[in-house]
Amino acid sequence: MQAQFNDIPAAPRPIAPYSHSVLCGPFLFLTGQMPIDPANNQWVRGDIGNQTLAVMANIKIVLAYSGFSMRNIVQCRVYLSRMDLYEEFNNAYESEFAMAQANLPARTCVAISGLAGGADVEIDAIAWKPLD
Repeated sequence: MQAQFNDIPAAPRPIAPYSHSVLCGPFLFLTGQMPIDPANNQWVRGDIGNQTLAVMANIKIVLAYSGFSMRNIVQCRVYLSRMDLYEEFNNAYESEFAMAQANLPARTCVAISGLAGGADVEIDAIAWKPLD
């Protein structure tokens, strides 16, 4: 089994040297997604809810490229700029999974001292689906 490294034209351009995702067997590993609008590659500003929805939209783009969906996510790691954003972040995050009618994945959520571009949120994910 070989890994497939994906650079996805519909996703925001990478801001560092990385692949958008790596497909390895039944697992898809998504690079941390930031609140960047892929149409113009500009940062999405505003409250944590808007930023979270932008991140989730980018996650969906990366998932779809390899034939995955929100239903396939088994783990997320969330990085917030401050923990006082936690409740508002959770509202936007949970709404995206509810719309997908998916079970909630395992998750880690931490606050860190800074994110690229001054963003308030970054999310990476691991998705799984049976091999055909």
